[in-house]
Amino acid sequence: MTNEQPGAREAGEARVDAADAVAGLEMLLAEGPYGPLRRVLPLAPAVRMAGALAGRPLTVARRGAALAAELARIGLGRSTLAPPPRDQRYADPAWSGNPLLRRSVQAHIAARGVASDLIADAELDGTDDESVRSALDTLADALAPSNTPLNPVAWREALETGGASVVRGARRLITDLATPPRLPATVEPDAFEVGTDVAATPGAVVLRTPVFELIQYLPQTEEVRDLPLLVLPPMVTRYYLADLAPGRSIVEHLVRGGQQVFLLSWRNPGTQHATWDLDTYGRAVLEAMNACEHVARTDRMSMMAFGSGGTITAMLLAHLAEIGEQERVASLTFVASVLDHHEEAGTAGATLVPKARAAMAASQRTGYLDGRVLAEAHAWMRPADLVWPYWVHNYLGGQSPPASEVLFWLADTVRLPAGLHRDLVTIALDNPLVTPGASSMLGTAIDLSKVDRDAYVVAGITGRPSTWRSCYRTALLLGGTSRFVLGGSTASVVCPPGEATATFRVADTTPPEAERWLVGARAVAGSWWSDHLAWLNERSGPLRDAPPELGGRGMHAVAPAPGEYVLQR
Repeated sequence: MTNEQPGAREAGEARVDAADAVAGLEMLLAEGPYGPLRRVLPLAPAVRMAGALAGRPLTVARRGAALAAELARIGLGRSTLAPPPRDQRYADPAWSGNPLLRRSVQAHIAARGVASDLIADAELDGTDDESVRSALDTLADALAPSNTPLNPVAWREALETGGASVVRGARRLITDLATPPRLPATVEPDAFEVGTDVAATPGAVVLRTPVFELIQYLPQTEEVRDLPLLVLPPMVTRYYLADLAPGRSIVEHLVRGGQQVFLLSWRNPGTQHATWDLDTYGRAVLEAMNACEHVARTDRMSMMAFGSGGTITAMLLAHLAEIGEQERVASLTFVASVLDHHEEAGTAGATLVPKARAAMAASQRTGYLDGRVLAEAHAWMRPADLVWPYWVHNYLGGQSPPASEVLFWLADTVRLPAGLHRDLVTIALDNPLVTPGASSMLGTAIDLSKVDRDAYVVAGITGRPSTWRSCYRTALLLGGTSRFVLGGSTASVVCPPGEATATFRVADTTPPEAERWLVGARAVAGSWWSDHLAWLNERSGPLRDAPPELGGRGMHAVAPAPGEYVLQR
């Protein structure tokens, strides 16, 4: 029998936005990977808070007296404290019906409230206040009664299985702690098969180089658009976020909409590839563009980039603009791509530099940054979604985590070569792309305002508010006409047409301030995929007969999709 912890499946399917995951992982390149201890113990801000409160002894005493009084009311059963109705950790009726469980929750709420009040009393500056409050949230979530054997899930499962759930949970805990990222598993490693359950759209590898494989997808319409589309995934994750699963694949949607789709599958680099940098990947994209044009028999194409793939794309387009070849690209699509790192390079930048440099030094020693380190850091940025529900579900309940294609993709980590890691951190900290000439690619100074292609820019609204605003500034940096779309659902990237709750926001203009855009944007029911396909079709030329085979003109299929590189570990 399975008594699934409320919130476990929701965390897997609804509360983890793939767009936010991409942007969050890549922002961590600058922030420097860190574990839970760093997050719970921000030493310098904590010392400053202690110093501030030391000068307010009466305030501290008043808060302590208030907590003592509330604890007394809790002990007498007179407290009215209760968790918010939407807090799924305490959805089980036992939390309110059992006197011991109810009092444990009330005591936790009271203590957390007083700690929050003390942070406000300290009157810290913005950065310190945010750091300490983040630490409080992490610590309070960790100490929640729902994470202890008091949880009804734990003792109910133990009773119903005769203690077998306790044994299973202990085994899972030992297994997860034995290997990085040393977190509760959010999905079983064999929950899906790459090429069958995920990355399953039919196609073939038509070019393999030391850096990438180029996949051409099989047309699924009798006629296709004249100009092909090249999809560039992030370098810090597997490509199949764009081809997640049948019915949830944007690649499948585009192919069924008459697009000729090609996609880059990056090689998972090792120590021997430590010198690969932005120029290496820029040259790789140029090679892929040449191959797409060759196979499709055209001299123009469109490009769609996810996450850090957008950094490469924008810089390469600026390079092409400078050498007079920008006309090769008809349109651009950016999904969860951040080009303006104002949030990272601003007031908090000085505090990030030591962590980022330490991370770079580590990758220089090994030749790469291990993606499992980023996965751990990302999970501790969102422990309420990615740690504690699975702690309860897997360890206290002794159950297998629910299957989720998004979380399977997120757990399928890759390495980042030291050279590229260095370049991406430099871009995040120095923020050179906002200043013409401050960065370069392939020997050419970069000026993004010269990229005058029409652009479709997508972000997800969940996660940190700064994330979608950072993506919004991508639209402002480019010199062409941009259409910014904000996914309204919590799974905005993998939200196909037909989803009952799918919404997105769009406006006719892109004002300089993201908040002004948000005020003027209109909500549209449905998935942004349909809006994007219509926009893309208008810029992809006329229809023509679908090609009879994949590859051609001397470039023949090397292997069926998904290829070899996506399977490399």
